[in-house]
Amino acid sequence: MVRWEPGTAERLQKAAMELFATRGYEQTTAAEIAQAVGLTERTFFRHFSDKREVLFHGQQLLVQAFLDGVEAAPPHASPLEVVASALDSAASFFPDERRPHSRTRQAVIDRNPALQEREHHKLTTLATTVADALRARGVGEPAATLAAESGATVFGIAFTRWLHEERSLAELASEVLAELLSLAETAAQALRPTR
Repeated sequence: MVRWEPGTAERLQKAAMELFATRGYEQTTAAEIAQAVGLTERTFFRHFSDKREVLFHGQQLLVQAFLDGVEAAPPHASPLEVVASALDSAASFFPDERRPHSRTRQAVIDRNPALQEREHHKLTTLATTVADALRARGVGEPAATLAAESGATVFGIAFTRWLHEERSLAELASEVLAELLSLAETAAQALRPTR
């Protein structure tokens, strides 16, 4: 048996991702993941509550990146300017060299409805957390919820594009947010009463 080494969680994640990609998520057990790196199943469960958590480990770091961006926004920024700051901060969580890992992870999630549901829940939790942070900045309702939900949607669309393109996530998020703002402006113009 291998003694404890630094980076055990990362080694388990890497092995899990390889097994999920080659054998399938449902066909891979926690014991097999641990064995792939010379560890015991018990060691696996010291790091992860179940094999699903291997795919979602680090979610709190992403949420924190969004919150850091909210905090970094100027005090009098509009709700969508705060969201833009949060998106920019979150983009730093996904440097281009992380794209191959993210592509593999997403392919595993796309093949499993329960994992897709968990991924959707992640975005919902993200939007709720950002809305709370906006309210803490004094943004009222429904602006806080609208801005936060819009930010989560922009992130989801930009992230999907990032998986399939070779541009930075920051560039893609900025582009998607600009498209949303353009749509909102067009709708606002159409709703203005004519005299």
